[in-house]
Amino acid sequence: MISKQDKNKARKKRHLRVRKKLSGTSVAPRLNVYRTSKHIYAQLIDDVAGVTIAAASTVDPELKDQVNHGGNQDAAAKVGALIAKRGLDKGVTQVVFDRGGYLYHGRVKTLADAAREAGLQF
Repeated sequence: MISKQDKNKARKKRHLRVRKKLSGTSVAPRLNVYRTSKHIYAQLIDDVAGVTIAAASTVDPELKDQVNHGGNQDAAAKVGALIAKRGLDKGVTQVVFDRGGYLYHGRVKTLADAAREAGLQF
């Protein structure tokens, strides 16, 4: 049986491999996704300047009351819509999607689809 530590180690390895080629700029920041079993987090990152432009998560005060459990697709959709809204408020329309080494499936895909529907392009 594969342990959680081994799975996370493999995910980090995949993430680093992708990050070699993927970088966010002020014009098209990187939309980074991180998920745990209980929560999901998203950030818009400008790698050139080294700053986080916007962030959203299921522990965010704006979403905490709306979400019963942060580890499901409904919560991921709300985080995706919120990160898109916050990005658009800062003038960001184009992003580069960084799935964080996770499979593009389930919560990660739901977050991406919600961000696209709310106005982000990637």
